[in-house]
Amino acid sequence: MNLHELTPAPGSTKSRKRVGRGHGSGHGGKSGRGTNGQLSRSGGGKGPGFEGGQTPLARRLPKLPGFNNINRKEYLPVNVSRLDAVYESGDVVNGKTLVEKGIIKHEDAPVKVLGDGKITKALTISVDKISASAQKKIEAAGGKVELSC
Repeated sequence: MNLHELTPAPGSTKSRKRVGRGHGSGHGGKSGRGTNGQLSRSGGGKGPGFEGGQTPLARRLPKLPGFNNINRKEYLPVNVSRLDAVYESGDVVNGKTLVEKGIIKHEDAPVKVLGDGKITKALTISVDKISASAQKKIEAAGGKVELSC
């Protein structure tokens, strides 16, 4: 048996309906669409969202509230407790050292230090933003805060 000798099983395929090709074909004249009406026209029928004249679901549901600010700057949060666990006293905390310690992935990513937890070591913090509570805790522990932006 070769590839060119393969044929479908008898009765498994039908020839397509050739409409509009004369009365002798059995599908001439109106081409099986009936006499008149919406379904006899080309492009006739109702769209996929039509619900019988009832207001469609897409129009019944409200639009989402609010908007997305295209100028929003997303900061990566880092808590003081995490800095206390990873850094030694006297270290400088900036984008480069945060990447080295595995706290953030990219050196250029904007970072905000938050005040969750306790800090006991005197660190020099040089990041983009810092919360008021974090700044208070760092300065109470003998550290310094330098905002780079």
